[in-house]
Amino acid sequence: MLSLARSIERNSEHIIAQAIVRYAEAQGAETFETTDFTAYPGIGASATVVGKKVMVGGPQLLQREQLSLPPSFVQYEQSSATKVWVVLEREVVGVFLLDDTIRETSKEAIHALRELGIETWMLTGDNEAVAAAVAEQSGIDHFRAGLMPDEKLDAIKAIRRDGEIVAMVGDGVNDAPALLTADIGIAIGAGTDIAIESADIVLTQNDLQSVVHAVTLSRRTYRKMEQNLWWAGGYNIVAIPLAAGVLARWGILVDPAIGAVLMSASTVIVALNAQLLKKSAV
Repeated sequence: MLSLARSIERNSEHIIAQAIVRYAEAQGAETFETTDFTAYPGIGASATVVGKKVMVGGPQLLQREQLSLPPSFVQYEQSSATKVWVVLEREVVGVFLLDDTIRETSKEAIHALRELGIETWMLTGDNEAVAAAVAEQSGIDHFRAGLMPDEKLDAIKAIRRDGEIVAMVGDGVNDAPALLTADIGIAIGAGTDIAIESADIVLTQNDLQSVVHAVTLSRRTYRKMEQNLWWAGGYNIVAIPLAAGVLARWGILVDPAIGAVLMSASTVIVALNAQLLKKSAV
């Protein structure tokens, strides 16, 4: 079973597939040549291995292929773990049970986003029990489970129809359509190539804290733009009429040389104010 799974999953970029490959390697499983590899986004993958049809995937794969579980596997069906089934010639021969390990930095990032007034959603293809456990442990506000890629896309559209501005964070092939549809697509740098190509922002670190940094930096940038526009606009509103001699009859006139110096000083002030953003990017 390990050899079959490793042979297929090594062709996939999905993070769960990579975890299974590493586990199979650690157990000394062999690797066989595969042909006719086909990936089913949000479902799993299939290939011909040593002349036999092998499929690896989640519960959606069993539903798609209308496969029933042998009695010995029924006990795992209600497990709260993420389940990846191995199917050989349309018969379930094994299952991987995976538990999510939530990073402490992820919990901190969710809390920080909430402090910034940002509501968080989790859109996942995992089952309801897994999604509920992760949402509770991490502090995520809302979640939807058992979603196919097109259903993630529909969820993004529904949130946007409610008048919300949506930033989507993803790393897999399944996330690409949602990343393109969201107002802002944010890809994890360690994710798949298609997710990276679909995103507006690519995080160099595999850490949700980078999302918080991106949000805070963008808000500070916007504030700096407003400050500089108000300064430049206010300066010109006052200085241009003075230079034109509006108050000359009262003896108030700006010498052209002084005006040139003040104009240069205005540019320097705007540039120095913008430079303060460097502290935000650290």
